[in-house]
Amino acid sequence: MPVHDWTRVEAGVFHDFHHAWIEEIKRALNRGILPADYYALAEQHAAGFGPDVLTLQGRDGDDDSSTSSPENSGGVVLAAPTLKVTAETDLEFYRRKQNTVAVRHVSGDRIVAMVEIVSPGNKSSRNALRAFVQKASELLEKGVHLLIVDLHPPGRRDPNGIHSVIWDAFAGQEYVFPGDKRLTLAAYECDLSVKTYVIPFAVGDKLRDMPLFLKPGGQVPVPLEATYQSAWDAVPQRWRAFLEARR
Repeated sequence: MPVHDWTRVEAGVFHDFHHAWIEEIKRALNRGILPADYYALAEQHAAGFGPDVLTLQGRDGDDDSSTSSPENSGGVVLAAPTLKVTAETDLEFYRRKQNTVAVRHVSGDRIVAMVEIVSPGNKSSRNALRAFVQKASELLEKGVHLLIVDLHPPGRRDPNGIHSVIWDAFAGQEYVFPGDKRLTLAAYECDLSVKTYVIPFAVGDKLRDMPLFLKPGGQVPVPLEATYQSAWDAVPQRWRAFLEARR
């Protein structure tokens, strides 16, 4: 279904939808999209983000993340990415960043990936945006793959979207919207370098599935369109009618 203009409603309305969408993404990942030795949790405080969908690998799973080829795990094939790489960090730059790498665990299991749906609060002040970008950079430095979904138009603090701010802070590279689509889907793949796959879109567009990397070169698709629809169905009728009406 077409993406709605969430700037038309109070932040609390989007916040309620935000929680529902996160839950739908978590359920979809755990219902056969993830390999058997991975699982997803809704997490409200990981690395300062929140709430998020975390993908973790169980302690009995294969912990070798150095391979660059897709693999079959628990009957689910980790596919190679099909999107064209938007940008990639310089290898020497990334090696310098790797000096501070640490391995994080949640309940003893290793975080390998995270889905973050940007909220209005992440852009509400300079400090809020700085904290968001800093945490995203920290996760990439630690080798945690990210998928960031931004349904909110750029503002004066992120004139080319939140991905542009993250990529400038982390990689020192500029990203500019290639056209008039001003919302962003951005997947990040961590290996010897970090690659990013960016899809710009607009209000009224349908969401596409995006890759969530579990290992370098291996990803599963996150069904953003289907989960958005499921979360939308739970929005109160009063706000669905308002958002679907013409201005």
